[in-house]
Amino acid sequence: MGPFLLRAALTGFALWVVTKFVHGLTFVGGHTPLQKLGIIFVVAVIFGLVNAFIRPIVRLLSFPLYILTLGLFHIVVNAIMLWITARITEHTTGWGLRIDHFWWTAIWAAILLSIVGWVLSLVVRRGTHR
Repeated sequence: MGPFLLRAALTGFALWVVTKFVHGLTFVGGHTPLQKLGIIFVVAVIFGLVNAFIRPIVRLLSFPLYILTLGLFHIVVNAIMLWITARITEHTTGWGLRIDHFWWTAIWAAILLSIVGWVLSLVVRRGTHR
């Protein structure tokens, strides 16, 4: 359970960082800082579940596009995972992740989320090897 909570917390932190840099990507809901933190954590868990269950299907179906674009379609798949997470959270509960426009907002968010996630994984990996 520990690694799952750590991964969810890191994903939530990465999502929060991305919302600070990408215009049109925001967290909605929550009136207190603790509620906002809870929303960020729940969105991170839902994002992890979307990546675990839906992403393999999308990757399999879009395999020809991966080959055609030499792997750049991976960014679009990441953007789709963010968009699905936003649809699940905000449109079903009224709180969660909001993406104003799929094409540019989700694409830039996916790129930045990949970079922030990579940097955080390096920091955590370095901290656990000591």
